Amino acid sequence: MTSTQKPIGSGFGAASTAREVLDGLDLTGRFAIVTGGYSGVGLEDVRALAAAGATVLVPARRPVQARQELARMEQVEVERLDLSDLDSVRAFAERFLKRGRSVDYLINCAGVMAPPLTRVGLGWELQFATNHLGHFALTNLLWPAIVADGGARIVSFSSRGHKFSDIRWDDPHFERGYDRWQAYGQSKTANILFALHLDKLAEPFGVRAFSLNPGGIRTNLQRYVEPADQVALGWVDQDGNDLIQWKSAPAGAATAAWAATAPALDGMGGVYLEDCEVAEIVDPQAPDAMRRGLHPWGADPQSAARLWTMSAELTGINAF
Repeated sequence: MTSTQKPIGSGFGAASTAREVLDGLDLTGRFAIVTGGYSGVGLEDVRALAAAGATVLVPARRPVQARQELARMEQVEVERLDLSDLDSVRAFAERFLKRGRSVDYLINCAGVMAPPLTRVGLGWELQFATNHLGHFALTNLLWPAIVADGGARIVSFSSRGHKFSDIRWDDPHFERGYDRWQAYGQSKTANILFALHLDKLAEPFGVRAFSLNPGGIRTNLQRYVEPADQVALGWVDQDGNDLIQWKSAPAGAATAAWAATAPALDGMGGVYLEDCEVAEIVDPQAPDAMRRGLHPWGADPQSAARLWTMSAELTGINAF
């Protein structure tokens, strides 16, 4: 059963780092897959998991760059994967399953934010395709390895950006006018709803799923956000001075590391996390609603089931 969206008293917070939440945990013999694990927050999660003893596979759209970034890390492997290309996702999953390895932690971190209108595949909008559909397909295709040993966790990166938009059921690919921030918001809501329904399907097999907001971190994810956009979003003032408190990458990685491994989350699933804690559902009209918590549309099980059906129809993939 999906857990309640209420804090559990984790003992960690916004400043906690990935290594701190893993302190004392021995992950020797555990196997993790971290998409986007060669830059920004994903890279910090890979570092922390490997330092705790886990073997980590990093699927990468740019495998040469990934190998350069990860070259000094032991127990870290790189394979080619382009989440915006279903053929690439299928090929990656097929190669992996042939290895006969089980997956303990699947951390779906890779993503794109607010690019110009770009279409991939069958005319899909890039953010929905990469951030959601690619991870939907990957998770379903890897299901035999995820379920093999029981007890696996699947972690889906969302963000506060989910507050920008619910799912646009009548036009998910923005065929009637493109708003890059609404498109980003839709993809981040999709990440939350995906975890919500996946947890319902996976729990009988001993697998749990979580979604999370890592917080605001300065990374390559913001490469499409021009200075004027950052002013409009309230990130910086006209002179480029920060107006918000950015997290460090190690702190941004903490919630994912906690979601994947924390004993405190045993028996739980389907919830949205932030600052290494279960977030609360917030009233969208509350003064601080854009800064914290989960908007109600991210906690709707009917929407989650509807999105799953739509995603399975679009990709032609459904492990269940």
